[in-house]
Amino acid sequence: QVQLVESGGGLVQTGESLTLSCVASETGGPLKRMAWYRQAPGKQREFVALIRSNGLTNYINFVAGRFTISRDNSTNTVSLQMNNLKPEDTAVYYCAAAETLWGTTYSYWGQGTQVTVSS
Repeated sequence: QVQLVESGGGLVQTGESLTLSCVASETGGPLKRMAWYRQAPGKQREFVALIRSNGLTNYINFVAGRFTISRDNSTNTVSLQMNNLKPEDTAVYYCAAAETLWGTTYSYWGQGTQVTVSS
């Protein structure tokens, strides 16, 4: 069973940076899609960024230019570099992974890591 463990969340001020990491274990090989989602209090979980095993990336508009997703297939790790953070980025950030290269659903989810941006 694939397990995802996130780390790197915390409390920062507006304009500062954070890097989130997610390590996947028991995978049997590189996962085809690894992504980050987030859920703010009282809101639905939303897509943030995706990276496929071939390196293709996708971002939601409101983070483009501020967030960068990357992965290390040798260690099954995906990272999310977040720059110029804003209070509206405050949320629990979840790592998600799938064994298919295309699609919109994910089979595996992490427990989440809290990111809080103060104004």
